[in-house]
Amino acid sequence: MKFLADPPRFLFFTGKGGVGKTSIACATALHLTRTGKKVLLVSTDPASNVGQVFGLIIGNRITPMDSVPGLSALEIDPEQAATAYRERVIGPVRGLLPDRELASITEQLSGACTTEIASFNEFTDLLTDSDLTGGYDHIVFDTAPTGHTIRLLQLPGSWTDFLHAGKGDASCLGPLSGLDKQRESYSNAVATLSDPERTRMVLVTRAQASALTEVARTYKELSEIGITDDYLVINAMMPSAASVDPLAEAVRSRESDAIDHMPVALTSLPQDRISLKPDNMVGIPALITLFDGELSLSGSDSHVLPPVPAGGLSMIIDELVRSDHGLVMCMGKGGVGKTTIAAAIAVALAHRGKSVLLTTTDPAANLVSTVHGKVTGLSVERIDPVAATREYRERVMATKGKDLDDAGRRVLAEDLESPCTEEVAVFAQFSQAVLESRHKFVIMDTAPTGHTLLLLDATGSYHRDVARQMGEGMHFTTPLMQLQNGDQTKVLLVTLAEPTPVLEAEELQSDLERAGIHPWAWVINNSIAAAKPTGSFLRQRALSEYAQIRRVGELTQRVCVIPLLSSDPVGEAALARLGESSVGELALAPL
Repeated sequence: MKFLADPPRFLFFTGKGGVGKTSIACATALHLTRTGKKVLLVSTDPASNVGQVFGLIIGNRITPMDSVPGLSALEIDPEQAATAYRERVIGPVRGLLPDRELASITEQLSGACTTEIASFNEFTDLLTDSDLTGGYDHIVFDTAPTGHTIRLLQLPGSWTDFLHAGKGDASCLGPLSGLDKQRESYSNAVATLSDPERTRMVLVTRAQASALTEVARTYKELSEIGITDDYLVINAMMPSAASVDPLAEAVRSRESDAIDHMPVALTSLPQDRISLKPDNMVGIPALITLFDGELSLSGSDSHVLPPVPAGGLSMIIDELVRSDHGLVMCMGKGGVGKTTIAAAIAVALAHRGKSVLLTTTDPAANLVSTVHGKVTGLSVERIDPVAATREYRERVMATKGKDLDDAGRRVLAEDLESPCTEEVAVFAQFSQAVLESRHKFVIMDTAPTGHTLLLLDATGSYHRDVARQMGEGMHFTTPLMQLQNGDQTKVLLVTLAEPTPVLEAEELQSDLERAGIHPWAWVINNSIAAAKPTGSFLRQRALSEYAQIRRVGELTQRVCVIPLLSSDPVGEAALARLGESSVGELALAPL
């Protein structure tokens, strides 16, 4: 593997959700320890599953792995980080300030912005604090899906510029948090990230047009912030030995075409290709084989696969059309196909005469290319963090700043330059989309799980703030209340029939239930078992799915299964067939 040759101290694995970053990061950590190195494996994903891959509980602390000498792991937990951060700010003044002032500071530090800053501070400490990480030869970062990761990697520069300009907001950084120390830490983080002698960025992708397009965009954005030592890894390619199966051959052909037409910017990068393995990459024995070549296959072509007891998307479309409006949110782990499922539902509803808005909270999603054309009754939008932030700043300056003098307007403008403004702006547009669902169908393709949970945390914070200000007896409706209304909002949990996506969706369902939001249905996407493969390789992969399909059936009463298709469902006609067909019809007639 080229990306493993003479590795620097810091290795980052990033890319679109579901491409296999965690598996490759974990396998890399194992490889380095087997060469005698001491390694710290860190997940910056709010929905980390590193612990599941290794089969142990890790959490927000450095945990030595007894089964792998030389390896320790850490999962940065945003909520725990925020709690510790608030205590560092409030603890020194507790008992010194009046209770009213303490309550005000606590409220200032209760939002999603504080959660982001707290996680970010832990991240910069790992890059710059030799007392914390000096005992490790390598630190391997398994990052959140692309959009969230780019935001994380941009923050050192954003906060450095913000602090060097003499600004700073107590509600973000903490009134007594020591801005000089933070300025130095953030500057050191910028220097580390942009130094190829210390940092290597590994761009992980699949041999799919959408994933390659996104990783090219990531490469461009990383270059713009000074991160240039990039490697490309194309993961989970269909092995040649599987091509006796017509479905496997169709997938191989699709992969080859995607690679042949990959964005030009990627062709100059050092490139590695990793073949799809017959088993899931869970556990140390499996991870050790990830970088091996194609493995010998076992299993019988004549083995009869059990039927998959579930219907397709038409089952839930028939229920949705009974109303003329509502919010449908597709949630789940990155890479499970939320964008495709959301687009298929939107097209199906538009074809049945409904007015539909298809939108996304995922900074890395591309709904336009999925729909690939205009559909009568359907409008497509994206909550663009950059555009949302610009519009929010302009709106605040035009309203709050309208009656201020020049000095006051300068102060307000400087405050709006805080990186935290982006979180507020995105939440405002999300709330507007929720509001529109009172009058039409709004189908929302959400960001991968961790980022979505942070957005819902902001929704909860806003609800509590409104409730506190309105007091008892006053009628009001917040976005959270609409999400909790099962008649108004339908949450679809999208997953694959694999252990990690199912576990993450199960944990997401628990988090939503605690917030009073009850998922309406589950969608199992890209099921090999439902596609009825004929070759031994895909049959071996299919057999591992049944336990996960049964588990989903235990978690919900409404399950849709979409088979692995021979071609990408892109464009109105293909999406319409996906939304209107049953699982059996799709399996017999791949798109």
